[in-house]
Amino acid sequence: MTSRTVKLFADAATPEDLFRGQWQGRPSKLDAFKPYLDDRWNQGCTNAWTVWEEIVPRGYQGSYQRVRAYIREKRTSPNPITARPPSPRVVAGWILRRPETLPEIDHLRLKAVLVHCPELDALTTHVRSFAQMLTERQGERLPQWLDAVRRDDLPSLHTLAAGIERDRDAVMAGLTLPWNSGVVEGHVNRIKMLKRQMFGRASFGLLRKRVLLAS
Repeated sequence: MTSRTVKLFADAATPEDLFRGQWQGRPSKLDAFKPYLDDRWNQGCTNAWTVWEEIVPRGYQGSYQRVRAYIREKRTSPNPITARPPSPRVVAGWILRRPETLPEIDHLRLKAVLVHCPELDALTTHVRSFAQMLTERQGERLPQWLDAVRRDDLPSLHTLAAGIERDRDAVMAGLTLPWNSGVVEGHVNRIKMLKRQMFGRASFGLLRKRVLLAS
């Protein structure tokens, strides 16, 4: 046996803990809506048909039987049944998206995460505030944003704020002025694409001709 298999047997408190085969832990269409079902369960709504009718307009495309099975599991299990927490990558994606473009069910899942983590709630506020400055060119708000970051116990953001402070004038100009390096980056990306199409087997002269012809 491998050390991982030995650890699996050693850590198992019940036989059910050993059920980790091909079909265990697979994602389902209901996973995104389980936090909503948990909230409705805590509010006293334990009827599977009622909550199924509520999540269908919110985008659920699975079957009623899957919802009923989840509600039955919550009703019969001696231990609380809750949704699997989302991964850090998924939560970061929710935070970085525009709030108005976030689907309602994802908004509810993010809200459930932020309720249990005040630090992450503060981080979300600062990230979205900075995103608004960046997209709407409101560089004059940068000093207030830096002061707000320093007041919270977020060491990683403090490091970012210190780096911004060293280049404060340049950052404020970047957040205020309409000019950017997007055009230059576009040309660099186009040249790299032409270069990679030759798989590194052509000379600089051929690359130069291809770039000129593409222009």
